[in-house]
Amino acid sequence: MIAKGFPMQPIIYDVAVSIDGFISGPQGDISGFSHKGEVVDDYMARLATYGTALMGRATYEFGYQYGLLPGANPYPNMRSYVVSSGIDLPKESVVSLLRNPTPQNFESIRNKGNAPIYLCGGGDFAGWMLRHGLISRLRLKRAPILLGSGVPLFSGDLPKISARLLSEKSYGDGTLYQEFDLA
Repeated sequence: MIAKGFPMQPIIYDVAVSIDGFISGPQGDISGFSHKGEVVDDYMARLATYGTALMGRATYEFGYQYGLLPGANPYPNMRSYVVSSGIDLPKESVVSLLRNPTPQNFESIRNKGNAPIYLCGGGDFAGWMLRHGLISRLRLKRAPILLGSGVPLFSGDLPKISARLLSEKSYGDGTLYQEFDLA
């Protein structure tokens, strides 16, 4: 059932990816991805449009090396969920924890929101979401790098999906933004 007054919100996987399909290299290395410039400005503008953030444990804990404290919200303008059966967060945590997710959990989140939902990673969680048909759109910032290994865009056995390209933008340095409809 759709929440009164709000349409069901899309879940959008918005992520940087190497041309060989990794969202980070070994040991979480993201140094090859753009950290400034127009591609980052565009990403920051998109972040402002999301109302909810979804992430797996490894993605959430990745923020610890940048000063994020356990239980803190890495996206203060959004309601944030960490999906993990293996993380312990403080009682006073401001992020919500989903320990045993079901597709129905995410349908409920989609029905309650009033803005699109940002799936920020990682590969295992995104693969689970894709297998359950929960990702509406895919927004890729395709970096002109080869990482060889690391965290893949999607992990696990994946369904065959025909995506429809909605838009693309070249940034002139080899970085290409592409948005795909997966619905």
